[in-house]
Amino acid sequence: MHRASALLGDPDEAEAHFRAATDPVTAPWPFEHALAHLNFGEWLRRRRRSVEARPALGTALEIFERLDARPWVERTAAELRAAGVAVAPAAVPEAVSGLTPQELQIAQLAAEGLTNRDIGARLYLSPRTIGFHLHKIFPKLGVTGRAQLRDALGGLSRPD
Repeated sequence: MHRASALLGDPDEAEAHFRAATDPVTAPWPFEHALAHLNFGEWLRRRRRSVEARPALGTALEIFERLDARPWVERTAAELRAAGVAVAPAAVPEAVSGLTPQELQIAQLAAEGLTNRDIGARLYLSPRTIGFHLHKIFPKLGVTGRAQLRDALGGLSRPD
């Protein structure tokens, strides 16, 4: 309610509504909380208060990254750049984005040194199925063997 009031209500009262909307106690939903921070940061920046906007935008970026909300990450990063903050690009190699979630999981396990049999046991798949997936993964990543997988994955951490 506070975010909507800040965006649609009286401009003189907007800052108080934004501060209420960005209070962690009143934000049970992370996505909505991040939107409130983004809107507040945008509002501050458009009023030439870039230094004050940076913490709100930084909080929004952190939450959006944690939620993997890529379009919102890009929008927030653009606002941060406009506020004078250097934002590093996402660290996901382009080739990795072409893998399915299961292929990525198999590639990460293979990069750790597990055999097809070990990977299959963890994922409840046959070793032959693991081999089939690796046969599809290697060309997507531009590698020819397991030893190159770790570098091709760019140091991505394996999800638990």
